Amino acid sequence: MNLARREFFETAGIGLGSLALNAMLGDEVSASGSASSFLQQPHFPPTVKSVIFLFMSGGPGHMDTFDPKPLLSKMDGEYVPDSIAATVPNIPRAGVGSKLMASPFGFKKYGESGIEVSELLPHTAKHVDDLCVIRSLNHRIPVHGPGENFTLTGSSLGERPSLGGWVTYGLGSEARDLPGFIVLSSNSSGPAPQRPGWGSGFLPARFQGTQIDNQRGVPYSELPDLYSVDDRRDQLDFIRSMNQQHLRRQDLNTELEARIESYELGFRMQLNAPEILDLSGETEATQRMYGIDQKASKQFGSHCLLARRLVEQGVRFIQLRNGGWDAHGALKGNHINRCRATDMPVAGLLQDLKQRDLLDQTLVVWGGEFGRTPTTEGNRTGDSRGRDHSPAGYTMWMAGGGIKGGQVIGATDELGYVPIERPLSPHDLHATMLHGLGLDQHKLIYRHNNRDEIATVLGGEVIREAFAT
Repeated sequence: MNLARREFFETAGIGLGSLALNAMLGDEVSASGSASSFLQQPHFPPTVKSVIFLFMSGGPGHMDTFDPKPLLSKMDGEYVPDSIAATVPNIPRAGVGSKLMASPFGFKKYGESGIEVSELLPHTAKHVDDLCVIRSLNHRIPVHGPGENFTLTGSSLGERPSLGGWVTYGLGSEARDLPGFIVLSSNSSGPAPQRPGWGSGFLPARFQGTQIDNQRGVPYSELPDLYSVDDRRDQLDFIRSMNQQHLRRQDLNTELEARIESYELGFRMQLNAPEILDLSGETEATQRMYGIDQKASKQFGSHCLLARRLVEQGVRFIQLRNGGWDAHGALKGNHINRCRATDMPVAGLLQDLKQRDLLDQTLVVWGGEFGRTPTTEGNRTGDSRGRDHSPAGYTMWMAGGGIKGGQVIGATDELGYVPIERPLSPHDLHATMLHGLGLDQHKLIYRHNNRDEIATVLGGEVIREAFAT
């Protein structure tokens, strides 16, 4: 630009404070998916358009939720048999020398499929015929932070892009007025949220997730005081004109192109995001369906309802993180509280998506970074007993777009320690989710440090039996 600094500010009609706000807005939106509004074609016809990942941070006990183990009840208080202990990988905290702990919860068969679900989850259980329950997930990382990174990025180190980042990089988003990747977090007690779980890693920063605050909405999306919509429009038109003049002098500058678009997305968010994020227009019946009328489930229910609204807007990837599942002690009370907070909202989400004909185009995934051991931790007794971390075998489920519900894939041993049928890793789960979106993991490539990187690191197996066709 050949304008003097003073002439620039006078011509723009804006002050330093407003420029700082714009820079902050640009950084926030650029880092959250501004260029993801540019749609790209999938590699093959997809079965799903959007993903809602219900991430239960801390590690739900699989033998207390979706993987019943009657032998645990019979052997409560006994030690792990040598025949099973010999099959458990040498992972710290496996607890093979500890006493077995029966689940405090009963199981019943539900639906036409007859899949057994814990009494903790009576509302989700009503939708069991829509669920593909995977009982054989496993990895070797027994620590929360690295385990969470591994589950959400494919690497325990936290240096790689999150799956949501890869998805928006590969497909863009149909949401014109919102970022393509949005994150909401509830109940932050327990292990600290791992930022790589919604980060962009080595991808451009615009592909990381945008965190939405439960009370304030999207950060920096409000118009500043004393500014009208027309003021902002005039300001952005000027900035866009100057940036485009500069861009014409560049051979290729994708960062500048993305920055130009980020201003426009920020403006659209200022106009439209408050209305999209406002749940007050939803009927009382809908809010009750999500459990928003109940104290225990109000927050997560609001997030689940908002996730449905975001899917309607075309947001590509939504991560709902619910913390507090780390039950080293008092597992019974812990899991009762966590399920009171999440069971009705999850069921409401599935029901609402289905009745609005959105479930067929939305992939819903539920699970944590690992499961919990069949043994009790320490010398606690009675209801004070809890379980340690168990990455060697645990459960997750999928529902929605293209998924064949009412089935169980894989199995753990009689106590729930390790997979004995169809062992699967988080990389396999990621490959499967990408496949549903029409993305071939081996064709979704980003060149980094002279190496072609893919979302599944070295590759995962698509769980093809999870799909209806």
